Amino acid sequence: MNRADLIPSKILTREQAVQRVAQWRLPGKTIAFTNGVFDLLHPGHIFSLSEAAREASYLIVGLNADVSVKRLKGNDRPVNNQDARALLLASLLMVDAVVLFEEDTPLELIKALMPDVIVKGGDYTPEQVAGAKEVIAAGGKVVINPILEGWSTTRLIEKMKAPPDNP
Repeated sequence: MNRADLIPSKILTREQAVQRVAQWRLPGKTIAFTNGVFDLLHPGHIFSLSEAAREASYLIVGLNADVSVKRLKGNDRPVNNQDARALLLASLLMVDAVVLFEEDTPLELIKALMPDVIVKGGDYTPEQVAGAKEVIAAGGKVVINPILEGWSTTRLIEKMKAPPDNP
């Protein structure tokens, strides 16, 4: 088996993720959690995920399912369906698991996993982070990482829709 064969095994159901977290914690390892849509993967996402992975032994990415994305961002989104987005995230070295969630926030997923650290991008405050209260009450923490300026999925979509510049 080559390493690429492992990619689909990193896409877990909520129940599988709970079991995996329990296994990872046995030797005393820590769990970081971040979440998002990750519709068109760009350098800002890679930076954010890399920073999140530095916070713990393992990184779990909560991925908004298509129904959630449509509610939050409109009928034109997502550009890539949840299976494609999950596969791309799972193929990244810094991501240890990807778990889809259909709710508007990952609160229920966070409560099921109880990560040691929740990591979000700099456009959030700790008070705005779903699950922050629960994780902090359990002894964990919330980390707000900086955003890599100049990268935005919305901006990329607008650029793709814009007519080409005339020379």
